[in-house]
Amino acid sequence: MKRAVSISLGSSKRNKAVEVQLLGEKVSIERIGFDGDMEAAAQKYKELDGKVDAFGVGGADLGLLVDDKWYPLHSVKPMVRFVEKTPIVDGTGLKNTLEARALPKIEKEIGGYIKEKRAFITLGADRWGFTSSFVNAGYECIFGDLMFGLGIPIPLHSVSAVKRMAALLMPIAGRLPFEWIYPTGEKQEKRDPKFKNYYDWATFIVGDCHYIKRHMPEKLPGKIIVTNTTTQEDVELFRSAGVKYLVTATPVLEGRSFGTNMMEAALIAVSGKGRKLTNQELNELLDQLKFEPQIQELN
Repeated sequence: MKRAVSISLGSSKRNKAVEVQLLGEKVSIERIGFDGDMEAAAQKYKELDGKVDAFGVGGADLGLLVDDKWYPLHSVKPMVRFVEKTPIVDGTGLKNTLEARALPKIEKEIGGYIKEKRAFITLGADRWGFTSSFVNAGYECIFGDLMFGLGIPIPLHSVSAVKRMAALLMPIAGRLPFEWIYPTGEKQEKRDPKFKNYYDWATFIVGDCHYIKRHMPEKLPGKIIVTNTTTQEDVELFRSAGVKYLVTATPVLEGRSFGTNMMEAALIAVSGKGRKLTNQELNELLDQLKFEPQIQELN
């Protein structure tokens, strides 16, 4: 059996292991959270290096790929310093392939529900597949990169502004402690409602699930949320808030969708190539597996 493991800085409460059939092969996929403890995560990578088929980096990014320009997050490097044999990915490949498929599927299946083409994207620089697809489809977008990433209450109104922001700030932000720019461990579960006017303005709320939950208001009636990793608790939170549709880029397995890092690691494992896959290889596998974004009607 192939084995893919996501080692995460996120909460251990979200741990999950399932076995799935991919291209006729059984694959064990497992997510192990370390509650923000980067050194404990590093030791687990060391323990499993060479013993599993692929690693995912969960609850953190190795860097951001913004319009084909790579900005490394240096503070995350120590966590993966012991990995020498097993291929390791943070989900960037699927963010730029599978996530780019979400909007066309949404417009095909529930396009009649969309009255205003407005999207509030929590971090445009972090999820370029989402960003480019909404921009290219003519949506009016507000990007919360400064708001969610750095706590600066200034919205960005164009993709060129996101690219300028990344070029200016990522060389600095990439050297900050990772927990300053992204919630880790128990902080992932804390709510701090902010930016209500932008949530209210949008038809679509798009981006990382932790960011969306962290600052969302109590009620989001009629909204469409487009995100990645969700648990059953997340689904119920969005349902109780009045969300109309929940779209997850990755497949739902046993009641939850795993992160892009986990699913990209699973694809590497089943490919048998023992290395990161190119975007073309990922797209070919996605087509073979018929992986596509999932749309759930919640209300």
